[in-house]
Amino acid sequence: MALILLCSKRLATFWDTEKDQAMLHQNSVFHGLLKHIPWHRFDSLVEDHGADARVRRLPTKSQLVALLYGQFSGAASLREIVTGLSSHAVRLYHVGADPVRRSTFSDANAQRPVAVFSELLAMMMKQAHRGLRRKLAETTYLIDATSARLNERSAGWARFSAGVCGAKVHVIYDADADRPIYAAVTTANVNDITMAKQMPIEPGATYVFDLGYYDYAWWAELDAVGCRIVTRFKSNTPLEVVEELAVTEGGNILSDRIGFLPARQAKSRRNPMQDAVREVRVVTDTGKVLRILSNDLDASAQEIADLYHRRWAIELFFRWVKQILKITRFVGTSENAVRIQIAVALIAFLLLRLAQAAQKSIQSPIVFARLIRANLMHRRPIDNLLHPSPHIIQDRRQMSLVLCQN
Repeated sequence: MALILLCSKRLATFWDTEKDQAMLHQNSVFHGLLKHIPWHRFDSLVEDHGADARVRRLPTKSQLVALLYGQFSGAASLREIVTGLSSHAVRLYHVGADPVRRSTFSDANAQRPVAVFSELLAMMMKQAHRGLRRKLAETTYLIDATSARLNERSAGWARFSAGVCGAKVHVIYDADADRPIYAAVTTANVNDITMAKQMPIEPGATYVFDLGYYDYAWWAELDAVGCRIVTRFKSNTPLEVVEELAVTEGGNILSDRIGFLPARQAKSRRNPMQDAVREVRVVTDTGKVLRILSNDLDASAQEIADLYHRRWAIELFFRWVKQILKITRFVGTSENAVRIQIAVALIAFLLLRLAQAAQKSIQSPIVFARLIRANLMHRRPIDNLLHPSPHIIQDRRQMSLVLCQN
């Protein structure tokens, strides 16, 4: 019996030791986020663009890891990033990176090819499309742009007339998957419609946008490939009405009409948007009346109104990125550094979405992002952020001195 009890105690001690060792070798939360990056493709991009050619101190991977650390930790300067990484040098080994020096880091942001990071972002947007998007019969995309004010040191490349400076991020956003599918960075004086004409278009999809994309020729291109358009009329755009559709009295839909846009544009040019369109007049909760335009003549007026209302999802996305990630304070002083930082900020957003989708306990994106920041370099699984960290079970006998035993 004594032998059995001794074996049981030793077995229990063995399992306790195994549990302790497992906890000690748990990867950090940061490591859990970075595993969603397709590193083999990233390595191919680095090689294709010669990003690591003649580089001795700071490989591109370490630069990316450092920039992502800055996004997730909320670091506001190069110095904060460098100091933070230095304090966690041991745990950087597990993500295949090294601490960085401030001068080397600054040079890399100014000189390394932006294409490495922008193309990685494009790859990951496709990856997120497969991982996050719901299985829906139709696709609705929102198009908009947001400005990013630059500080005095970073604004030189984006300065134009009247002394205004800044960058602009142009985005196609999939509201159902809560993710961007396309992003481009320009100076703030580039018109939204100019970039929209360069965006990839998916035939048959629904595109919702605001007055910044008021261009009949572009609308005609979307219409020609079977896309549904939902936008707003300008206040001075007339409609040649050919049919009045019935609406429910007392609702927010004031009228529903089918007609034609003006046949001619300015300077007597022929309007390429010759097909009939829909005008749905809606009153908002604040009493404002909107004239919503669509080329869908079959959907209900309420469906058209609801689609336009969804446009606010991209505004919420822009607000979230600016509040949680570093897209308004830049750690570089050149155009190259600004473009890299914006691309990495959007990569960080996708990593957060992919990591959140892999767990079930935290539903709020803001709460999840805050917990990531608070636990970034802690050794614990991402799906256990709401629970106390497991502590090592100490053997009480280690603190006792047995003088004699009878």
